[in-house]
Amino acid sequence: MPEKTEKKPSTEALILERLDRMEDQLQTLVKSQESLTELKNDITPLMNSAVRLLIDELGMVESGFQLEDLFALLKQGLRSLRNLTQALETMENLFELWNCMEPLLKSTVPNLINYMDNLERRGVFRTYAAMLEVRAKVAAHYDAAEIADMSDAFVLLLSMLKKLSDPQMIDFMNRILELPTAIKLERAKPLGPLGMISAMGSKEARQGLGVAVELTKALGKLGPGH
Repeated sequence: MPEKTEKKPSTEALILERLDRMEDQLQTLVKSQESLTELKNDITPLMNSAVRLLIDELGMVESGFQLEDLFALLKQGLRSLRNLTQALETMENLFELWNCMEPLLKSTVPNLINYMDNLERRGVFRTYAAMLEVRAKVAAHYDAAEIADMSDAFVLLLSMLKKLSDPQMIDFMNRILELPTAIKLERAKPLGPLGMISAMGSKEARQGLGVAVELTKALGKLGPGH
């Protein structure tokens, strides 16, 4: 059987096909141009407003602005570029330090708040406030020179307080303070020599006399020979 040959399109058909493609391209270009025109129409009022605002703002700073100042700022910035770099590196290190400390602070701050609240409940801050009030009253009555003159006396008082903190001294002072409550003054009667001899027969009187002798020996150390 003889082979069928394909029919080639005519020249007119090719020209019409090309004209159709060109028409489609022209329509696309027209649509693009219309979109650009619409965008230009939308942007133009905004640009005009921005330009007017820029002109107004530049007019406000015109009297205080000099081009030399801008150049001086640029030169100073270039000379300080190394310092700016170091500052940025320092800020980066600070941020890294903060990132490391943040978890620790999250646990430390609540504990610190609880500790301060405990001190407040125990009255520590009120005690400090009272001590500050005492210092204010002292400063109101005495000047700095007088307080400096009394510094030796303050040191002596502190030394005495240190000695009073000794357990034996505390026990001795407590016993002395308890003596007035144990004395029966209504039993006190006039005594002569014989009455004193008779009173010394009791165990309490002899023990009291022994304590008095020990105190007398201790007082003897206050004499000029010691």
